Amino acid sequence: MRRFLSAMLAAALVLSAATPAMARHHAPAAPKANKAAVTAAQPAKQGPDLRIGLAAGQGSVTISSAVGKGMARTEAGKSVLLAAGQSYDVRWQAGAFLVGREKLRGEILIIRPSDKSDGGLALDGRRYRGALELRHRGAGLTAVNIVPVDDYLLSVVPEEMPTDWPAEALKAQSVAARSFALKSRGRHAAEGYDLCTTTHCQLYKGIASEKTASTAAVRATRGEVLTYGGQPIEALFHTDSGGMTESSEDVWGNPIPYLRAVRDTPLGTMPWTKTVSTADLEKKLAAKGHNIGRLRAIELSPLAVGRAAKDRTASGRVKAMTVTGTKGSVTLSGNAWRSLLGLKSALFDAKLTKDSVTFTGFGAGHGLGISQWGAKRLAETGRSYADILHHYYTGVTLQHNFY
Repeated sequence: MRRFLSAMLAAALVLSAATPAMARHHAPAAPKANKAAVTAAQPAKQGPDLRIGLAAGQGSVTISSAVGKGMARTEAGKSVLLAAGQSYDVRWQAGAFLVGREKLRGEILIIRPSDKSDGGLALDGRRYRGALELRHRGAGLTAVNIVPVDDYLLSVVPEEMPTDWPAEALKAQSVAARSFALKSRGRHAAEGYDLCTTTHCQLYKGIASEKTASTAAVRATRGEVLTYGGQPIEALFHTDSGGMTESSEDVWGNPIPYLRAVRDTPLGTMPWTKTVSTADLEKKLAAKGHNIGRLRAIELSPLAVGRAAKDRTASGRVKAMTVTGTKGSVTLSGNAWRSLLGLKSALFDAKLTKDSVTFTGFGAGHGLGISQWGAKRLAETGRSYADILHHYYTGVTLQHNFY
């Protein structure tokens, strides 16, 4: 995530230039029980392929084989040789793919390097490892990158964590990102691929994002996956816990045994403040169907990181906050308030003044799984990436040679 923090579960959030982007995601399904363990290391094999959706509904795309020659072929068997460094416009016309001036009949067009060069294919000027697939779907072309999971991670990890951070933090991020990718295959099956390139899944921008330090971390952990009940886990991560992570049921409502609240040190990290006018808050509530009139009161227990209350979770995040106005009251969850008002986390206090509400809080993100800044701090104290992973994910197995 060298796009440093851009999205908090579909809401735009910008932090400092050294701040990582958050992982997001919907609630994972509850897995079977398993005890924490580390399996014996064995030589890792090349990972399975992932299908990454690059574009959809395109009238045409431009492809090229930037490093060496390439080959475009349909399932009908006809092919076109792509000259190195030459660009070809591809469109769907009269039941066939038009590649430059060549017409290839078929429903699927696969573009591969004709030699063993790695990273020689480009779509609309952006280079990718692996192969490209084009399909005619609906009103246009859908473009998919078919890429081995570890080659995919070479772009993902530097997008999700700054590469000047400690090597052990980058390794932890690599294993988490690999585990999430394998768990999430088929997330976009209805669209014809596994994962998208946004924070809904994981950020992916191709070869241009790759960095030496993150590549080393991916290769050092090749084949290593976090599992629970023998299956990859949905290894969620966020920017900073504020001092304590969260349990899954307090965010998504679904208890997941490996996503348990754990303490970080120090407490009260990444403090933030945001002031919202009462008029703006009233307007936003009304737009969601909650017309409370003029805001008159806020009901919320004082914040203490790591301390539960009737309206706060065990981590101190807001479970529910009630506001009362001249026309009625409404109670929303902490995550609903966070989304509605663009707050950095649900670990907040709220103070009402005459014409505004000031929110003060800690941390950034949903609080599930790895705290990335926490991982950095642990790595700086000498903790290994395995230690970091077992700190944030409860009862998991760090399985070597998973594939």
